[in-house]
Amino acid sequence: MRLFVIALISLVTISCNSGHEKSSTQKGPGKKELADLNRYMVMKDRERIENYIARKDLKMTETQSGLWYMIKSEGTGKYLTDNDKIVIEYECSLLDGTFCYSSKETGPMEVILGKSRIESGLYQGLKMLKPGAEAVFIIPPFLAWGILGDGKKIPSRSVVVYNISIVSSQEAAQQNQVL
Repeated sequence: MRLFVIALISLVTISCNSGHEKSSTQKGPGKKELADLNRYMVMKDRERIENYIARKDLKMTETQSGLWYMIKSEGTGKYLTDNDKIVIEYECSLLDGTFCYSSKETGPMEVILGKSRIESGLYQGLKMLKPGAEAVFIIPPFLAWGILGDGKKIPSRSVVVYNISIVSSQEAAQQNQVL
């Protein structure tokens, strides 16, 4: 990982200094260099994910946003929507297999879609599911914990793998009737 970071810094430095003089007011890479670096990092993440999928012989699909998913069990009923209160069993690990979190440790996760603070990739994935569904999500850093990580078990710029099972759901309309 350190070698990857050093290579990225070198790439930015070389691209900033090649072919033109740096303005005396410009400090660090400009917007174009940062955009190029971001595209490079997204491309490398995608390559790592594709290699993982090939190694594990998974039948994954990629969304337009870059989330990879595989529905293992379809579930029944309507697709989950915003304001649905759901309970999920999950296991979260890094692409290299490093274990991060699990409902076996912390108990099932309770989420109100669209209101709970979860990774945007996990939110997108959950909205593709029905009650009782089981799925695998591979979430690239820009849809997961990003450049900082979660400050605990998920390091900076990590691709995250979730194995999800929807244990229960309560539709938004039913919740409002109860209140």
